[in-house]
Formats: sequence, structure tokens, C-alpha cells
Amino acid sequence: MNPLDKIHALDEIEKEIILCMQSAGQALQELGKEKSSQKNAETQSQQFLKSLSSVESKLSEQINYLTQVSTGQPHEGSGYASAKVLQMAWHRIQHARSRVRELEETKAKHSHAARQQQKRQQEHAAAQQQQQQQAAAAVAQQQQQQQQAGGGVGVSPGGDTGVGHVIGGDTSAGMSTN
Repeated sequence: MNPLDKIHALDEIEKEIILCMQSAGQALQELGKEKSSQKNAETQSQQFLKSLSSVESKLSEQINYLTQVSTGQPHEGSGYASAKVLQMAWHRIQHARSRVRELEETKAKHSHAARQQQKRQQEHAAAQQQQQQQAAAAVAQQQQQQQQAGGGVGVSPGGDTGVGHVIGGDTSAGMSTN
């Protein structure tokens, strides 16, 4: 039942209460007469009791409905329970969205930091590689200068200059005696 139907039901109960009161009044009026008709008084009393019983049952229905509505229990004709479930679902969705947004912000923050760290590591590795290349070039240039200045005495990869070693089968100090 929608609210309009409930109002109509209450209007019907009100009309029955009016009929009940009229029946009671007519029964009392009949009994108050000097020449009262026992049959009319009983008929009015029976109609009063019947109307009273009907009013009582319909009012009990309305009271039960109001009890269910006020306690939040699901009941026929009420959208309260459905509205509450919907409200809770919206609340859960909003909470889930806020958590996802927080996680995305955390992810973005950490991925940015990771990219920065990776960039620094690459720059550091490039700088080390450049230093190594410069050191190797300096050693090569030094070796070349020594070769040009020493007249052919070379530096072996082990750092030896070749002096004191056997060159061409002679065991002297690296010079031949011709």
C-alpha cells in the first residue's frame, strides 16, 4: 500500500467509528424511551458491537504497520528497507572510490620516485662509463707519448717497458752488441 491508500484506509476507519458511535447512541436512545422496543435496542447493540469489532481489527492493522515502520523492519508497502540498502550501497561505492583514488595517488607518487631513482642511477652509470673511457683514453695517450719519446720502447699490458728482457735472442740489457 502506498501512503495515499493508507490515508484512505484511515478515512474508512473514521467513518466506521462514526457509525459505531451512532449505533451506540441509537441503542441508548431506544433504552431511554418509556416504551422501548427490546428488538430495536438489541439490533442497535449488535450493530454497535459489529462496528466496534471491525474498527478494532482495522486499527490493530494500522498499529502493526506503524510498529513495523518505526522499527525499520521490512514490511509490505514500505520502501524503507530498500532505501536503506540502497543508501548503504552508495556509501560502500563512495568508500571504494576514495580508496582507489588514494591507491592511485600512492602508486603515482611511488612510480614517480622510482623513475627519478632510475634516472639518477642511469646518469651515475653514464658518468662512471665516461670516466672510465676518459681514463682509458688518457692511458692510451700516455702510452703513445712514451712510445714516441722512448724510441720504440713500449709498455706491455702488464706495465713492463721491455727493458731487461730478451729481445731478439740477446740476454743483455736489451741492446745488441754489433
